[in-house]
Amino acid sequence: MRIVFAGTPDFAVPCLRIAAQRNEVVAVYTQPDRPAGRGRELTPSPVKREALLRGIPVLQPENFKAAISREALRALQPDLMIVVAYGLILPQSVLDIPTYGCWNVHASLLPRWRGAAPIQRAIEAGDRHSGVCLMQMEKGLDTGPVLLSQSLDIGEQETGGQLHDRLSALGAQVLGDGLGLLRVGLRPVARPQPAEGVTYAHKLDKAEARLDWSQPAVALADKVRAFNPWPMAEALLAGERLCLHGAVALPLQHDAAPGTVLQAGRDGIDVACGEGALRIRVLQREGGKAITAADYLNGRRDLGIGA
Repeated sequence: MRIVFAGTPDFAVPCLRIAAQRNEVVAVYTQPDRPAGRGRELTPSPVKREALLRGIPVLQPENFKAAISREALRALQPDLMIVVAYGLILPQSVLDIPTYGCWNVHASLLPRWRGAAPIQRAIEAGDRHSGVCLMQMEKGLDTGPVLLSQSLDIGEQETGGQLHDRLSALGAQVLGDGLGLLRVGLRPVARPQPAEGVTYAHKLDKAEARLDWSQPAVALADKVRAFNPWPMAEALLAGERLCLHGAVALPLQHDAAPGTVLQAGRDGIDVACGEGALRIRVLQREGGKAITAADYLNGRRDLGIGA
């Protein structure tokens, strides 16, 4: 098969490796190099770096609106285009070019969590399960029929970064299964997504990361997990703004105002919420590194050390 691969972030790299195992990837599409780091130097995407290591030609159009971009894709004569977190919505004129159309690896159990941030939204919502779908792409946003899928359980303390890595590996496995079928002439059966249960995983916004202590502790604990490692949950604690790396919800009954420190000890800092309390275990001061609550309290004697 002649495969064209389209992807950009780290999540897509394992899928590129699977697709390239038999030297079938004739070209890789990825987002244009973007400024990054303190020097704001143009930086290639993780997928571009992987492609260059493998000697695969890389194309980086801003989009496919220009006829020349579509003709360049058509000239590759692809049998299949594989799309994994590419960052562009492909028009129908592009989806129609490959012989077998375009396949997408999506990190959720569709139709739940269509859109840009399915991993973080699943954790934020308190979901207990997630997974990966291999989907035949349509013009709509993640609306296409599902070819293959695989589910997994979300750990009680699993962060967005940890789930990202597990789903990235699972996505490569599911893609490999689909390619194996196609190579022997068996096209996976396309099953339409159910009309019920559709949710959208909107793109993360750093402003969302600020915790509102009036919310239930369970919701805040889920947000802390979901937004680790980015954008990281932020909270105002005893007059200081902190990033929270690890926290758990406690079913405590209290009459304290939300945001009040109930207890500060070696096990963590317990903060009153609208319902229950949030025990902060790992945090980060501005300009510092992640430390345990116990280490933080060494420099905040005003909070006191509980039992």
